[in-house]
Amino acid sequence: MTLFDWIIWSGAALTLIGLGALVWCIWTVSRARARGLDDAALREKMRGVLAVNMGALAASVIGLMMVVIGIVLAR
Repeated sequence: MTLFDWIIWSGAALTLIGLGALVWCIWTVSRARARGLDDAALREKMRGVLAVNMGALAASVIGLMMVVIGIVLAR
């Protein structure tokens, strides 16, 4: 396995981790909304999920960039 293969596969893994975290964010917010929390409690829950959401998006983007860079450099 070459260095480029490692870059591609680690980028794919990072993308999947980010995607899993995004699914967790969606699940957590939809569960909080279904419970019928009041506005203040829902905002507090969303504040915590927002940080995870931004980190998950960043991880997915970085992972996809690693995949593209690995493919381009492998040629």
